[in-house]
Amino acid sequence: MYNRFVLNETSYHGYGAVAAIAEEITARGFKKVFLCSDPDLIKFGVTKKVTDVLDSASVSYTVYSNIKPNPTVENVQCGVAAFKESAADCIVAVGGGSSMDTAKAIGIIIANPEFEDVVSLEGVAPTKNKCVPIIAVPTTAGTAAEVTINYVITDEKNNRKMVCVDVHDIPVVAVVDPAMMETMPKGLTAATGMDALTHAIEGYITKGAWELSDMFHIKAIEIIAKTLRDAVENKQSGREGMALGQYVAGMGFSNVGLGIVHSMAHPLGALYDTPHGIANAIILPTVMEYNAPTTGEKYRDIARAMGVEGTESMSQDEYRKAAIDAVKKLSADVGIPATLKDIVKEEDIDFLSESAFADACRPGNPRDTSKEEIAELYRSLL
Repeated sequence: MYNRFVLNETSYHGYGAVAAIAEEITARGFKKVFLCSDPDLIKFGVTKKVTDVLDSASVSYTVYSNIKPNPTVENVQCGVAAFKESAADCIVAVGGGSSMDTAKAIGIIIANPEFEDVVSLEGVAPTKNKCVPIIAVPTTAGTAAEVTINYVITDEKNNRKMVCVDVHDIPVVAVVDPAMMETMPKGLTAATGMDALTHAIEGYITKGAWELSDMFHIKAIEIIAKTLRDAVENKQSGREGMALGQYVAGMGFSNVGLGIVHSMAHPLGALYDTPHGIANAIILPTVMEYNAPTTGEKYRDIARAMGVEGTESMSQDEYRKAAIDAVKKLSADVGIPATLKDIVKEEDIDFLSESAFADACRPGNPRDTSKEEIAELYRSLL
């Protein structure tokens, strides 16, 4: 038995890191950039922080902004056509998971044109070539798409999200600059932060977890628990902590997988356009309770990392409850709803459960499950 770990070639962290973008482009000999960023980031001047760097270095670029919050097959296909027309030789992705996921899918298809239908990329696609080189610049502290081998594209025809896992899609460079995240509103900061916490907790208890991934995940939980509240208040220390914490979580879960929190959240995004982080945050405590019997002593570690004191003297039931309660409190403190009653319709539960069971994240869940049990988990949250 052996384990694989895949990370960026290079990553930059801290305030002012965006300056490294031009340095990397020059050093790698790239001639023209295809810049993927969503319309709101362009409108509010966030993307300009990167284009200013490119302009100062006289780097030529084409901007592609046909990107939705839950990017679709059409967004990707239009992007592929735009990339071909641009004559670019690299991609700079500026944004949250949507921009980076779109960039990954475009880059993969350009290098592997036999997957131009997009839907054939779902799961672990047998691509042969590395995608177009990507420099990823996150503007949210949550998805960690800049360091993962995953991306998610919405198949609108079938109302489902496709989870794609491919070592060929990982950005060659990640530029994690907290200054790029300072314009995030409170709600988005909270939602993306809880997404990062979900990554860390699911990654820590997933079937594929091992010592190296555990090291990243437990540290990520600790950082996120300490800094998310401050990030929501737009404090510099909070922004810096969350920028790092979400990246560290990504280093882990990208390599060992997730579980049914994500499996259950993905259909909500596809069917109702529910923000991914909010869906994860609502579902996480309930699934933690469901998974608890299969997690050994790991909830003691989670509770301690969440800041709970006295875990060493607690019984198993006590520290498991303490870990779940700490997650609930953090979620409530940053303004996340506690239930799905305003999101999920009872008549959709069968479809949602089927989609969740078919999701690529489900096999990694520490407790084996069924469509029927997933349906009951949805119902318990109404």
